[in-house]
Amino acid sequence: MTTAVIVFAKAPVPGLAKTRLAPALGEAVAAALAERMLRHALAQAVAAGIGPVELCATPDARHPMLRDMAEASGAALLAQGSGDLGARMARALRRQLRRWPRALLVGTDAPALGARQLREAARALDDHDAVFVPTHDGGYVLVGQRRPGDGRCFRGMAWSHPRVMDETRRRLAEAGLRWAELSPVRDIDGPADLASLPPEWREGLPVMPGGRDVLHGG
Repeated sequence: MTTAVIVFAKAPVPGLAKTRLAPALGEAVAAALAERMLRHALAQAVAAGIGPVELCATPDARHPMLRDMAEASGAALLAQGSGDLGARMARALRRQLRRWPRALLVGTDAPALGARQLREAARALDDHDAVFVPTHDGGYVLVGQRRPGDGRCFRGMAWSHPRVMDETRRRLAEAGLRWAELSPVRDIDGPADLASLPPEWREGLPVMPGGRDVLHGG
C-alpha cells in the first residue's frame, strides 16, 4: 500500500467527453461510454490494492456524477487545475509523490488496463525511475514515477499524435533515466477503435436514436 493511483478523467458530460466519438455515436452515447470507462478505471484502481486512489477531474470536480463515483469507490476527488495536459499530469504526480514513495497516473480510455497491470507497474518502480503502459496508437495510458523529476517528460509535449511515446523515450534517455514498459494496450479514441471494446460493452451501450448503429455494424 505504498503506491498512489491517480485516475485522470474528464467529467462524462455530453459535448465534453469522448468528443471524437460523438460524430459516430452522438454526444449522449459518447458520454455514456466515457462514464462506463471512468467507472471501470476507478474500479480497477481500487481492486489493485496498492495504495490510495484519487479521481483527478477536469474541468472541475463539482459535477454530481464525479462526486458520486468518488464516494462509491472511496477515492479522493480533486480538480486537475489549469495548464495544458502535461502541466496537469506533472502537478498531480508531484502532489502524490510528496506523500507516497510511488505514484501511477492512468487515463480512462483503455478498458484492457486492469488491476493486474497496475500492480505490475507498481512493482516495476522498485528498480526503475518510471514506468509506462504504451498504446497501440503511439501514446500511453499509464505513467508511473518514484520521484517527481523536473517534468521534462510532460513539459511542452505535443499530445494526441502517434509519436508521443517515442518522444517520451527520447526525453527519458536524454535525462539518463531508467524506465520500464509493460505490454501495450488499445485505447478508445475514434470510431475505428470501437471494435476493440469488450463485446459486452458494445451490447450494453445505447444507440443514438435515428442514427447509424456503429457499435453493432449497422
